[in-house]
Amino acid sequence: MFELFHQDSFSHCGNFLPKVVNVPMELYQSIKGNYFVGYADQLSFGNGTSAWARLYNPHDSDVNLYVNVWTVADISESPFRAQIWFNSIPSGTPIDSDLVTTSNTALTPIPQPKIKLQLSSEVTEDPKSGIKAFVRRGEPGTTLVSEENGKFIFPPGGNFLIFLSNPEAPEKKASGRIAFGWWEEKLSNPIHNFTANQPF
Repeated sequence: MFELFHQDSFSHCGNFLPKVVNVPMELYQSIKGNYFVGYADQLSFGNGTSAWARLYNPHDSDVNLYVNVWTVADISESPFRAQIWFNSIPSGTPIDSDLVTTSNTALTPIPQPKIKLQLSSEVTEDPKSGIKAFVRRGEPGTTLVSEENGKFIFPPGGNFLIFLSNPEAPEKKASGRIAFGWWEEKLSNPIHNFTANQPF
């Protein structure tokens, strides 16, 4: 939660009484034009291959990335595994998703994200370097949802990646989508960028 001091403050018996409103951090960031949502669609994997989608913070972004929520959905063909990686180097050629938007369309001009939502399908190798933070598993037709509330923070050069595979039924073809919600905050005191030998 975040406290906002509203301009409609008033006085009572000669005492100034500020109007304080508690709002969720996501709403506060959306009001400022810093909150974004997007997804990677038609991720294909199986038959010995995997797929991934990530939020990548470019080295020159001058912002920190705060991951708020992510989902894995529309996988109906087989049980699946979702590995969550921090600051890894994935295999495959990253493709920038254009399915990204600000959550606040009332602002002019419309805010544009510094963070890139990238994806790759049918890759043959696991991510390298970085940290495999945790693993989630899902059954066909289920949706994985996790609210992180901004606790996963990545500086310029870092990334948050979800890696999909179906090791319990590797002979089956599968597909699905990964969605993200995040906000960005400008670096108040720029520090050295994170380096993971990112080639992209």
